[in-house]
Amino acid sequence: MPTLKELAKRPERLTPGHRLCAGCGAPIAVRLILAAADKPVVAANATGCLEVSTTIFPYTAWNIPWIHSAFENAAATIAGVESMYRAKRKRGEIEEEIYFVAFGGDGGTYDIGLQALSGALERGHRFLYVCYNNEAYMNTGIQRSSATPLGAWTTTSPVGRVLPGKTQWRKNLTEIVAAHGIPYVAQSVASNWRDLVAKAEKAFRTDGPSFINVLASCNRGWRHEPSETLKIMQLAVDCCVWPLYEVENGVYRLTYKPKEKKPVEEWLRVQGRFRHLLAPENRHLVEAFQRYIDEEWERLLKRCGEA
Repeated sequence: MPTLKELAKRPERLTPGHRLCAGCGAPIAVRLILAAADKPVVAANATGCLEVSTTIFPYTAWNIPWIHSAFENAAATIAGVESMYRAKRKRGEIEEEIYFVAFGGDGGTYDIGLQALSGALERGHRFLYVCYNNEAYMNTGIQRSSATPLGAWTTTSPVGRVLPGKTQWRKNLTEIVAAHGIPYVAQSVASNWRDLVAKAEKAFRTDGPSFINVLASCNRGWRHEPSETLKIMQLAVDCCVWPLYEVENGVYRLTYKPKEKKPVEEWLRVQGRFRHLLAPENRHLVEAFQRYIDEEWERLLKRCGEA
């Protein structure tokens, strides 16, 4: 794995000057993932914050071949490009090795893009799919997605006398992808550069489909100060709300274990989207949140042989 100095010397594939919000977790994740590639890269990008804010016509922040796909079909697009590449390489028209990556938010991955992703994984295309997971449809107005956690305020899971925010827990997409039996699946976070770069390197070099689910805070939707982005993402890891692990050829491995597992309430209280949960009448939801996280963490420890 390259050192931080070595990474800094690699070409910038996502340049400064884009229009993403200050404190956005997505460009942090994308820059680190692209820096991990030691070969040329072609990217497909689903409609979303990352796409609209990096390609304001007539400008682009991308220093690589880049394709804008619709909300639902980034995986199908990159699968088609990878198929064309294999055909041309077989005919001797292309000699160099090229990596392929698709980026989509949680709305375009957990929900509307799940069918295209599942199909591409099942067919066995060699590409990396990255979900930059900010836990809601942030680009279109902070609506809930199936990645949104229990109790979170969004514009479609409001807080009031009837509803205490979202009433369902998030979908476990990482496990759904792992169930496809592909060679490499991982969860990471934009605040831990070593973990994310190491996993991106493995994913790019994998002979077959790979997938990384990256927690990437949206300070507008999560309701926190832009300067708190890295701290809040790392707190999700230390509270075991977002465990860091990988599944390589079916074998689970924990890649980060907190020295001290912090209570979930520490993560909830620093975000405006969960502020209502701290009221006495919603205490039962905080307790339910903690129980769920504890149970999921114990199950993961067993899968990783850490129990």
